[in-house]
Amino acid sequence: MEGLSLTSLVQEHLAVARDASSGRSAATVHGGHEHPLRQTLIALAEGRALDEHESPDEATLLVLAGRVRLRAGETSWEGGEGDYLVIPPQRHDLTALEDSAVLLTVANRLPS
Repeated sequence: MEGLSLTSLVQEHLAVARDASSGRSAATVHGGHEHPLRQTLIALAEGRALDEHESPDEATLLVLAGRVRLRAGETSWEGGEGDYLVIPPQRHDLTALEDSAVLLTVANRLPS
């Protein structure tokens, strides 16, 4: 059995995001593209964003630190530490309202 500290990972990746020209850092904490479940920690410096992109079939977002805004079409949602959202199945973007880290969980459809 393997474990890890999300708190330590958040601190590490927020430090990287603050120094990165992109203002972000990410790490897969479980699974991958060939696995039925993928979990990725994403850290964003304040004001930085993941530009609009397609939504995976099924995904959730858990705010681990900071405050973020997710916009999908005309709808937006703001969440802070501990807030959880099922990501709508449409194009969306994510903006850090302050230095933030989220855990993105994606259910991958694998070929039969």
